[in-house]
Order: sequence, then structure tokens, then C-alpha cells
Amino acid sequence: MTSDAMAGATVAITGGTGSFGSTMVRHLLTRGVDTVHILSRDEAKQDDMRKRFSDSRLRFFLGDVRDFDSVAESFIGADFVFHAAALKQVPSCEFFPQQAVKTNVQGSHNVIEAAAAAGARSVVCLSTDKAVYPVNAMGMSKALMEKTAQAFARNNPHSKTTVSITRYGNVMYSRGSVIPLFVDQIQAGKPLTLTEPTMTRFLMSLQESVDLVEYAFTHAEPGDLFVRKAPASTVEVLGRAVAGLLGDEAPEVQVIGTRHGEKLHETLLSREERVKAVDQGDYFRVPLDARSLEYELYYEEGEQREVELDDYTSENTERLDVEATQKLLRTLPEVRRLIGADR
Repeated sequence: MTSDAMAGATVAITGGTGSFGSTMVRHLLTRGVDTVHILSRDEAKQDDMRKRFSDSRLRFFLGDVRDFDSVAESFIGADFVFHAAALKQVPSCEFFPQQAVKTNVQGSHNVIEAAAAAGARSVVCLSTDKAVYPVNAMGMSKALMEKTAQAFARNNPHSKTTVSITRYGNVMYSRGSVIPLFVDQIQAGKPLTLTEPTMTRFLMSLQESVDLVEYAFTHAEPGDLFVRKAPASTVEVLGRAVAGLLGDEAPEVQVIGTRHGEKLHETLLSREERVKAVDQGDYFRVPLDARSLEYELYYEEGEQREVELDDYTSENTERLDVEATQKLLRTLPEVRRLIGADR
């Protein structure tokens, strides 16, 4: 399947009023899609988005991925489904883990089953680095979301619906990310608050993450996991890069300590996944492990393992300094509007 398959298609997006979903909508409209169905539970955001886009190709559905019927209604006629709805904040999921399970696990199951029932060609589920070796409830629920998607692919080998996963690290300037916080602090003359200066984070733009979703739509085999290669920086370098772009070359820094459930480094691929991963240039593709689950087959002789590789992390990927981070930040439309294209 090629990207030309998007032209004239109907695409359904869960969580379509979020920063990621909105960027995906804007991208799809440039790809010549026929209709975009947007499912979300926030009527105020839907109204804002309806006015902002003012495009007759958009159809808005009020509902929740926890409610199968509302999901099924929004998927009628859909060729492609992008599943972005989730509880994403680490602290809220720590306090209410059962809510994370209901949305991120059961809700994802509803999305996949409804998409298959509607005869969708492809479903792409959005995941996170926190699903790799998870240490918090949000990451654990996302790991189970991935297993839910892979289980469908494994258990339904003849389904016309291809279910795949895209996994991301830090998406720059997305809602709730650290860059808008740094901007607000600098503009207010406050110190930059850093949890741990040596903490590293992948740096990927919303547009790059959207490109990965379309790549998965058009290239995935059932159960595939895709990761986009990305550079990283320490949070201190990122903070100083943002401050420098806003004219503060020596910002005051306040270290507040690592928050509950945070990792020092992001991991996008485990070492076990890297052994199986296929390098596709800008992306890693990890195919589904579709072996038999009859474990008795391995009682006498285990699987032969290839040479071990390190995890793919924000610590061992390409590391950017302040100047290189600023160059990357200048590619973001939000930053260009903020500083002016001449700076």
C-alpha cells in the first residue's frame, strides 16, 4: 500500500482535538482525504477546532473510547483509524491507575474491535517510550495497550484490518511538554525549573511524529511496531537553548529533583526488540513475534539468541549541544512565531 491510498479515504481519529490529533488532521487534509472523523469527549475543544479549521471534510463525534457504541458510530465508513486518545499524564495515572486501565487498555481494545467490525484497512495505535520497561502506571497501561494491539494481530491472521503501533518519546511543543513551560518561565522572568539537569529526552517535532503515523498506515504488516530515530539532549541543554532563543543567554536554573515515576533516560526500543528490529532508514520496524504460544515446545531447547544489542535510548542516540538544539527548535512553527524567523 502506498501513500496514494490516503487520497479520497475516510480517516477516523480518536483524541482528535489534542495537539497530536490536531496536527494529524491538518496533515491529512493536505493529503487529499475525503473525510476525517474526529472522536473526542471535549465538546469545547471540538467547537474550537470546528471554527479554527472551518473545513466541511471534518465530522465531529462526541464520545469516549471507553464506550464501544460511540467508538463504533464514529468509525462507520472509515478506511484508516489513528488511535491517539489516552490518559497521558504520569501523575494523574499514578493517583488513578484504574482510570488509566479503562482508557488506555479497555478503550484501545474497543477501538481495535470497532475498527475491525467497520472493515477499516489499517489501525495505528499511538504509544510511548514509557511503555518500555515501565516504572509508572501510565507506562504500564500503554504497554498493555501495545500487547492488546499485537494480540489482535496474532489472533486474527486473516483479518482485513492491519493493526500496528507507533512509539514516541518527547514530542516538542506538544500539550503538556516542557518547552512551553520553559517559555512561560523565561517570559515571566522566573528561574528555569529542571527536575534533573543530566536527564535526557528525545527531540521530535509533531510533524515528524505525524509522518511516522502515515508511514505506518501505508507500510505496516499486522502487529508491526515502528519507532522514528531521533536525536536527544539533556533537559539542561534544552532549557538553555530555549532561553537563548528568547534572549537570555544565562538563565537562572532551579533544580527541583526527579518527579515520581520519571526515568533518567527515555527508551524507545528494548534490547530484545533491537535484536529483531529492521532498520528502514529514518525508522526502526519491529515485526510481530508470531511464534506459537505453546511454551511446551521450548521445554527441551530454547530459542537461539542473536548477539545482544543495547537498548535504544535518549542516552545513546545522537546527543545535541545548545547550538544544535537551537537549530532544531528553529524548525518548529511555534518557535518561529515566538522569536521571529530572523533570529
